[in-house]
Amino acid sequence: MMKTATGDNGKLIGRRVAILATDGVEEDELTGPREALDDAGAETTLINVSDKKIKSWKLTDWGKSFSPDMTLEEADPADFDALVLPGGVMNPDKLRMKPKAVAFVKAFFNANKPVAAICHGPWLLAEANVARGRKMTSWPSIKMDLINAGARWVDQASVVDGNLVTSRKPDDIPAFNEALIELLAEAAEPVGAR
Repeated sequence: MMKTATGDNGKLIGRRVAILATDGVEEDELTGPREALDDAGAETTLINVSDKKIKSWKLTDWGKSFSPDMTLEEADPADFDALVLPGGVMNPDKLRMKPKAVAFVKAFFNANKPVAAICHGPWLLAEANVARGRKMTSWPSIKMDLINAGARWVDQASVVDGNLVTSRKPDDIPAFNEALIELLAEAAEPVGAR
């Protein structure tokens, strides 16, 4: 089931965060942000396109498998306060080919909810046509994809532009987590409180 824990600061108690991932997700980019959000008091929900376990990638080979909390078909963006898009090359490449996944991402932007994407995760932002005019970063190999989608690409550990947080790689996870937690803590009331 969904993971939730109250950390020392409890900044995110009552916040519900969707994590959209599928096979090939970079393991550390899934587990690092999820643990940080859980420790800050958020309730995280791992969403996959199917109910099958998600097989992660660990740098150069297959990593652990993770059971999704719900399928994309069951997930409603209105039920969440924020969205996290982990990277890995295969994960976002598969997701951007799924119209339902692209629409899910776009719904968070339409509602002006926080979205955080790391590594290759911003590929989904280009596919959802929400990168235009945004200052952002990513894994260097998709720099031109984002520029062609209208983004202003920069080489920084984390970039915050309005409701969007982006980072480049697993080494940036601490900066990514910090920026995401701060953005979410400053966002509107949790969906459960509305």
